[in-house]
Amino acid sequence: MNSAGTGLIGNTIVQVDAAAELIPPISAAQRIATLLTVILPMLSVIVAIYGFWGWGFSWVDLGLLISMYAATGLGVTLGFHRLFTHRSFEAVRPLKLLLAILGSMSVEGSVFHWVAMHRRHHQHSDQADDPHSPHRFGNTFFGVIGGWWHSHVGWLFTPDPPNLERYVGDLKKDAGLVRIDRLFVLWVLLGLAIPAIVGGLLTWSWWGVLLGFLWGGLVRIFVVHHVTWSINSVCHMWGQRPYRSRDESRNNVIFGFLSFGEGWHNNHHAFPTSARHGLHWWQLDITWIVIRVLQVCGLIWRVRVPTPETLAAARNDVKG
Repeated sequence: MNSAGTGLIGNTIVQVDAAAELIPPISAAQRIATLLTVILPMLSVIVAIYGFWGWGFSWVDLGLLISMYAATGLGVTLGFHRLFTHRSFEAVRPLKLLLAILGSMSVEGSVFHWVAMHRRHHQHSDQADDPHSPHRFGNTFFGVIGGWWHSHVGWLFTPDPPNLERYVGDLKKDAGLVRIDRLFVLWVLLGLAIPAIVGGLLTWSWWGVLLGFLWGGLVRIFVVHHVTWSINSVCHMWGQRPYRSRDESRNNVIFGFLSFGEGWHNNHHAFPTSARHGLHWWQLDITWIVIRVLQVCGLIWRVRVPTPETLAAARNDVKG
């Protein structure tokens, strides 16, 4: 049955078009196939680094890859996701604008488009109107392949839902964010130029410029994309569900580390406005560590986390 109404995403009320039936969960075979499909390309990057070491990859290139991955990755996790989408904390204006620029450098879309799609995802999580649910094509062989492809990257090639801008009416009131959103292409080019320039200056060679562009730019974008998309695919198929949620979101320890804490996805869907995704001490959440440091420095405040009583009340009695 379909129903109309409103829903709360972060602190923002959005209009709910129609709530669709929850799509049946996928099989264990699909989870395994997806895991392998995601892990193997990541391993290929590690092999390439090893193979190129000394003549096409050096400590300079490794530093550029890691630093640009950290900066743009936090732009997504800390900025696009926890700040702009879910309003899980408040930040001083220079930090807010910087995070919007760094997130744009990840080349995952402009700040308004990213936030709008993610708010829609939470509104319809694992339902028919979810932009990137893997639970759409059944448990047949082609359904397994189609579900993984769609949730991981295929959804990017589908038309945007109508009236997507209604999800970001609150953000469009900020003139600074409007300008950053409009200059998306500039930030993408800047994210490619910075590692190229730094690589050239550190090696004082055009070869350093090229390698900086390659490893700190293109390879970094590939890795950031792959990790982020894995939250859509892997973390809705493979992992644990310690808390009740109305979808198939799951905690995944691998992507809890690689994505700076975003892989604790069941925690997040159970408590979407929480600034902390790794809700227990053994759940590494690098973004949360950064939040705590920034909070101590007075750069952010009103940090939202669930109380121990709220956590206990939401525990899931059915595992898996």
